[in-house]
Parts: sequence; structure tokens; C-alpha cells
Amino acid sequence: MRHTTRTAVMLCAALGLTAAVGSASAVPATSSTATAAARAASVRQTAPPVLVDCLWHAKVRPGDFILACGDGNSRLVSLHWDTWGKGSARGTGVNVVNDCDPYCAAGHFHPYAVVVKLDRPQPWKKHPQVQHYSRITLTYLGDRPDQFGRVVTYPLWN
Repeated sequence: MRHTTRTAVMLCAALGLTAAVGSASAVPATSSTATAAARAASVRQTAPPVLVDCLWHAKVRPGDFILACGDGNSRLVSLHWDTWGKGSARGTGVNVVNDCDPYCAAGHFHPYAVVVKLDRPQPWKKHPQVQHYSRITLTYLGDRPDQFGRVVTYPLWN
């Protein structure tokens, strides 16, 4: 009987210790989860938005960017960014556009100098904690394609 009592006391002590250790270790996990969430929110608030390309890659200050993902008949090259901030980005480059004359496969590409503005940051559907620019505006500095206005604005995919 003495052996049974001693075993029961030892089991109760072990269970009590396990419960105490389990509870103590749960507190830091919750706290570290909260810390990680706060850190992610801080990064979201301080990191500038990205530009999402046709392959769903996030880019910051890219040197080139395809505007017409389906056929590649309009792309930006030689991009140089003056600003890249939380609300907008601004740079210059060249919009290379296919004239599709007489049809796109037989057409010729022509370069046009542009000012590029990115704005309207929104959460990116693929990674909601990341902001991406959702609109692009091109301002042609000289010549432009016949069918384009001096300023054109497009929504960007997300």
C-alpha cells in the first residue's frame, strides 16, 4: 500500500509540473505570435509598395516592365526611378510599342519616351500583407503611338 501511495503522489507531482510547464510555455508562444503579427503590420506600413509583373513577381524599381502580358506588344524599358514611395512612384523610360501594321506578327516596334507614374497602392491578393501599385500612368514626352493620347492610365493586375 505504501508503494501505491508513493507512486500516486509521484504521478500527481509529475502531472502538476507538466501542467505548469505547459501553461508557462503557452504564454510566450502567444506573445511571440502577437510580436510577429505586430512586426508584419509594421513592415506593411513602412515597406514601399511593389510592382507586380506578368509572372506575379513583386518588383521594386524594375528596369523594364511588360504592359501587354498577353502578346508583349507594349513594354517599358530603360526605366529610371526618381521616387519610389508609400503612395506613388515616378520615373522615366521608353515605351516600346508594336504598330501591328499590317498585323501584329508583321508589325514593327517603335520607342516613345515616357514619364511613368505608379500609384493607388492596395494589398496584393497573392500576399495581402504586401502593398502593390494598382495603377500606372504614362505621359508621352514627344511622339506617341497614333491611337494613344498624350496621357494614358491603366489599372494594374493584382
